[in-house]
Order: sequence, then structure tokens, then C-alpha cells
Amino acid sequence: MRILVVDDELDIREFVQYNLLKEGYEVACATNGREAVERAVEFRPHLILMDMMMPEMDGREACRALRANPATSKMMIVFLSAVCEEESLVECYEAGADDYITKPVSMKVLCSRVGAICKRIASGEREVFPKSSRLNEEQHSFVADSGEEVRLAVKEFEILRLLHSENRIFTREEIFNAVWGQGVVVGSRTLDVHIRHLRTKIGDNHISTYKGVGFRYEE
Repeated sequence: MRILVVDDELDIREFVQYNLLKEGYEVACATNGREAVERAVEFRPHLILMDMMMPEMDGREACRALRANPATSKMMIVFLSAVCEEESLVECYEAGADDYITKPVSMKVLCSRVGAICKRIASGEREVFPKSSRLNEEQHSFVADSGEEVRLAVKEFEILRLLHSENRIFTREEIFNAVWGQGVVVGSRTLDVHIRHLRTKIGDNHISTYKGVGFRYEE
């Protein structure tokens, strides 16, 4: 698996690269968002670990540019940043990020998260859910009640696809395991942010919250 590490701080970049190389990954680095966009086309990484605050082009701008390019649009993009305000999280997911890891993070936890993501990429788990006439697999979009096709971030699409796959309530644990992978530590707020943003895009009436239980798709 090829991983692109993007961070403007040399010590962080080299430390992450060293530990990922020890785990057997092929690793390349970039020092800012603009370089990351160019490097991604050349290196063809399966996963991009990217800082948010960087010179020349920040992580969110780079993420949008990567999603806009057909050659890089399907790459997994995970932010690795010390910025953890809810508004910043929403902006990252709006830009097209798949996930967000907050610094500081131990290398053991980071390597575990990376390992889970790479296993899912290798096994094609992201394509196991049933197809739906409302869901466009190629465009990662959803046909709203108005008939408008709404583009979704990758994780938003996977959550919606899971909820849409069966007429039942899905627990938080089931959603975490299906979308992020088993054994991966994800903050509860991360799911709440995704659900809130999904409701903004497709309408409040399609995802119901069952307090203390989970979520259900409503047609």
C-alpha cells in the first residue's frame, strides 16, 4: 500500500514516515497542499494523511482539488491535525475528507487506524452495500426528494448507503464497524457531525435518531 504524508513540519513528517515504513508501507511525503496535489498524481497513493494548516495551500483546499481531479478523486484522504473544533471538522468533511485524526496521536494508534483503512481498501469493503436507485455509486451522490442529485463526501455516502441498505435501526457500533472498520477508535462526535451534515444535504426527514440506540433511514 502506498501512503502520502503531507505536513509542513519536518519532524512530524519524518516521524510518521519512519513508523509507516516500519509497518511495511511505501511512503512519500509532501510539505504543503499544492505539492500534495502534484505528488498524488505522480505517486498514486492509496491513502493520503494530510495536515490542515499549511502554507501555500491548506489541507482543505488540497482536498477539494484532489476530489475535483478524476485521477485522484477516489483516493482515501484522512486529515491528521491538531485543529479539532466542530466547525473545522465539518469544513474538512465538506471538502471531501474520509476521516479525521486529532493530533497528538500515538504512533501505535495511528498505525492501527492506517492498517484498518488499508485492509478495507484492499478487500474492497467500500463496495459491499446493496445498490439503490437513489444512490449514485460513481458520483457519490443521492437523489433528493426534489429530484436534485446531491453530491456527498465519501464517509457521508458510506453512512447513507449503509442506513439505506436495510429497513431497520443501525447502532452506532454497527455504523462505526461498517464505515470505519472494526477495532478503529473513532470519536462519537465524528459520527454526529457526519449525520448532521447529511441531514443538511438530503433533508432532516430521511435520517431518524433513536436516542440511546442509533439511526434509521426513513423513505
